Amino acid sequence: QVQPVESGGGLVQAGGSLRLSCAASGSIVKMGWYRQAPGKQRELVAVITISGSTNYADSVKGRFTISRGNAKNTVYLQMNSLKPEDTAVYYCKAEYLLGSSWGQGTQVTVSS
Repeated sequence: QVQPVESGGGLVQAGGSLRLSCAASGSIVKMGWYRQAPGKQRELVAVITISGSTNYADSVKGRFTISRGNAKNTVYLQMNSLKPEDTAVYYCKAEYLLGSSWGQGTQVTVSS
């Protein structure tokens, strides 16, 4: 599988918004966003299945929204009301019937 490609990270003030995009290829069954802050383990942020079902980490519920593009192999993460604790490298993961593939990550920094 081809590695997913993320875009949209950057620096934003607390309370601001960012939108991340991820483009993948192949027969995808699920796509998701994960993040890893310095010194911490990578954690789930949000996932969306091929049927459109979504799941969110409790820490982002009500602030972040995951959605798919019309092509179904593109996923977005709309992040609102950002907090300094959202600062991390955000990774896109594409899951297939056999295996998965991670993107290289995009940095999101939220200043207080």
